[in-house]
Amino acid sequence: MMPAIQRLGAYLRRFEARVLIGLILAAAVLWGFVALAGAMAGGDTQAFDSRLILALREPGDLTDPIGGHTVEEAVRDITALGGTTLVAVTTLVAVLAFAFHRRTAHALVMAGVVLAAWASSSGTKAFFGRPRPDLVPHEVHVYTGSFPSGHSTMSTACFLTLAMLVASLEPRRRSKALAYALAALLVMGVGSSRVYLGVHWPSDVLAGWCLGAAWALVGWVALRAMGGAARG
Repeated sequence: MMPAIQRLGAYLRRFEARVLIGLILAAAVLWGFVALAGAMAGGDTQAFDSRLILALREPGDLTDPIGGHTVEEAVRDITALGGTTLVAVTTLVAVLAFAFHRRTAHALVMAGVVLAAWASSSGTKAFFGRPRPDLVPHEVHVYTGSFPSGHSTMSTACFLTLAMLVASLEPRRRSKALAYALAALLVMGVGSSRVYLGVHWPSDVLAGWCLGAAWALVGWVALRAMGGAARG
């Protein structure tokens, strides 16, 4: 009886420690978002934002991003990975796949994180109402406010959460690492593409990464609470 109680106590201590770490990390990236919002509202990010956007344009011709037409088309393809349509399709496929394999907790976390990220991104865009960059022409059409970047928020929440959920079902550490590495590449590519195309200030992208990561971490904590803890 005593060994079973001791094992249960050890498990609970590990569970509480990991959940606490997850909550601390979520609070840290959320604080990063709030700090960026305060700096943006005070105009403290303007010099950095402007300098980086201009660095991605050909000298003497602000209408021409560096790299040529082939690079521009590739970047447009990359930025579409964070668009509403592709994120929605990815989320739907993931939710259905998890549900089909009777991973209810995984399906609920995937859907909940993406919906929460979308709602918070839309709400904060409306609240801050930051205008889009006007230093250079926009290479794609945009219709909403600039802060935070919706593409960065949604791609981070979607792909990072999906990587976390896949890793929780995968016993091999190399496979876990591969899932996270691919997610990180997608997130970085989408965010960088928004600045390259002139539709977001760099601080918009940083804020989107923070907001999306906060929701992904909340999803990780929720998964553990629902009994879907990672193995291995």
